[in-house]
Formats: sequence, structure tokens, C-alpha cells
Amino acid sequence: MKYTSIYLLLQLGGNAEPTKDDIKAALEKVGIETEDEPVDRFLAGVAGKDVNELVEYGRSKMSGGGGGGGGGGGGGDGAGGAAAVEEKEPEKEEEEEVDMGGGMDMFGGEAEAGKEGDY
Repeated sequence: MKYTSIYLLLQLGGNAEPTKDDIKAALEKVGIETEDEPVDRFLAGVAGKDVNELVEYGRSKMSGGGGGGGGGGGGGDGAGGAAAVEEKEPEKEEEEEVDMGGGMDMFGGEAEAGKEGDY
């Protein structure tokens, strides 16, 4: 798949006929080292073929494969019918409101009971 991807990227970049050296150089730029044989096999497979036709052929092959379906049922308990171990939920600590004192209101002024401020 990496050879196909690099080949197509090189073509999109303007290289109509990427060579083995082009493919290997592009892969090495992203840190992937490769052997000559797999690149040679890939190039032999696409030699003389129109890439657009190959892509369409691949799409037609994938469309007949179904859609995956809806997953299987749930698995067994694996314990041979033994009762499930009840998990204990951690107790939640209630937060307490702490009076910081200081007699300051929300806007930094002195809060006095019964006195209205400028809001």
C-alpha cells in the first residue's frame, strides 16, 4: 500500500512515470527504508497501465464486498457461569464551602450587610 500511495502522490506532483529511485527517495524522506525487490514487483504490476483505470478497477472490486454488517453478539462471561463480581463505586467526597473571611464582595469592595452597592 505504501508503494501505491507514494506512486500516486508522485504522479499528482507532476511525475507522470515515477521510477524505482523516485519511489525509494520519497519513502526515505519520511523515514521508510525499503528493498529493491518489492518496488520492482510493484512497478512491474503497473507498467504500461493507466493509473485511473487501475483505481476504477480497484473501486469496483471493493464495492462488491458488502458493508461489514452489524457486529457480533456479546461474549460469554468466561467464568463458566460463576457470579459476576460486584464492583464498588468510589465514594464521592462532598465539597465544602469555605468562608475565606475578609468581608469582600465579588467586585473587591467591602461587603456590608444591608448596604446597597453600585452594580
